[in-house]
Amino acid sequence: MAEVHHAKAYFSGHVQGVGFRYQTLQVAREYEVAGWVQNLPDGRVLLEAEGRLEELRAFVGAVQERMAGLIRSTEVTETRREGEFQGFGIR
Repeated sequence: MAEVHHAKAYFSGHVQGVGFRYQTLQVAREYEVAGWVQNLPDGRVLLEAEGRLEELRAFVGAVQERMAGLIRSTEVTETRREGEFQGFGIR
């Protein structure tokens, strides 16, 4: 399997109970990315996605833009690794 770019983004703020994961799923359909989004016990939302670097950055940026009123901070890390996701889903 070929290496792909991988992004892990943690969103903080008023991001649970407001449709954040559903909106992220809708945004993902506009990009060539695979991965998932889930609520964390500490109140943050975790997004993991992989794809081409430009697509990943545009995707994370689109999520930030669409949900800007709810996000207080975002922490993003990018790496390269073997691809492991198919499709995009909510956990």
